[in-house]
Amino acid sequence: MVKGTIRVIYGPGNGKSASAVGYGIIGALRNKKVIIVQYLKGILDEGGMDLLKRMEPEMKVFRFERSRGPFSDLTEEQKKEECLNLKNGFNFAKKVIATGECDVLILDEVLGLVDQGVISEEEFILFLESFDVDTDLIMTGRVCPEAFKKYADYISYVDNEK
Repeated sequence: MVKGTIRVIYGPGNGKSASAVGYGIIGALRNKKVIIVQYLKGILDEGGMDLLKRMEPEMKVFRFERSRGPFSDLTEEQKKEECLNLKNGFNFAKKVIATGECDVLILDEVLGLVDQGVISEEEFILFLESFDVDTDLIMTGRVCPEAFKKYADYISYVDNEK
């Protein structure tokens, strides 16, 4: 079996999620099964989620958060509750990898789970070290710890010039 690739798209700029979804569309056009798991964005508005749902069954989207706003805007009490949901989402991603449920797995804003203290850098590294399946993994976030970069086959840094 050929090992899949790991692509990281990170930085302070706009377009990381759109880029990741674009890679998902390319995969779907090649008859690959695509799963997207989104983190730290809160509940998506009806229009945005409807559009993503229309891409099923080629692209399935999962969100585990229950709050309306982004994680960074929550109170400390709300963050504690939401951390459980986000951890469930991360465990779901690990299960998807372990079972080979898809050909392309997009973990949108997953890098922020470490940055926000939801999971430890060590736990994330264990996840990356266990990645030896024929699935392409695409991860996005604002910050990519140096320790993660050695696991990536491709790294894109996104910044706004103007």
